[in-house]
Amino acid sequence: MTKTILIVDDKASVRILVQEYLSEQGFRVISAANGREALYTARQEKPDLILLDIMMPEMDGYEFIRVYRREKETPIILLTAKMEESDKVVGLELGADDYITKPFGMRELLARIRAVLRRSLQSAAPADILRAGEISLDRITREVRAGASAVHLTPSEFELLAVLMTSPGRVYSRMDLLEELQGSSFEGVARTIDVHVRNLRTKIEPDPSEPTYIETVFGVGYRFRGDS
Repeated sequence: MTKTILIVDDKASVRILVQEYLSEQGFRVISAANGREALYTARQEKPDLILLDIMMPEMDGYEFIRVYRREKETPIILLTAKMEESDKVVGLELGADDYITKPFGMRELLARIRAVLRRSLQSAAPADILRAGEISLDRITREVRAGASAVHLTPSEFELLAVLMTSPGRVYSRMDLLEELQGSSFEGVARTIDVHVRNLRTKIEPDPSEPTYIETVFGVGYRFRGDS
């Protein structure tokens, strides 16, 4: 599945350069010009990794980490022009995962991104039981319940619901979901996801015509509401 990278830097030239390069490497890249804008963007887009400048107006990188680390454990790589070791230590102590000093080469940046993502995937074992509102999903027993009632799902419906519930609020395209279900060599049609979603809604939603849990994001795909 395509990983989303958020680049946060007050210099447009840096944002554009990094965005173009990482997009060519297969990442989905979004950007923000300061920490305050980055907070809003990160909350909406749920990036897989954040590239974060330190010295920015309105809210600097340190303050961004202080606020965002109360909400998420998303990997953060600092982009710092500061050479003092103490500045890097402060960032790491606040919760950054790595740093790279400006000016940096694109290949080095890519290597650090891949290394941090690899570590985060290794350490993030999926929860055995997922819950949201009245819905619970047990990966071990493969049981799903809506309140006190058992819900009988097909294997594809179960896997689709598990993917959506693992990252509530995150928007998945139909192709993202199809790849999650069938792997990188999938042969299905993206619109088959619509059929699975329709069936899921019939089984877990109090009113399938007014979905409480699985939302349609028009023109993009679907997301699971974590505040249900």
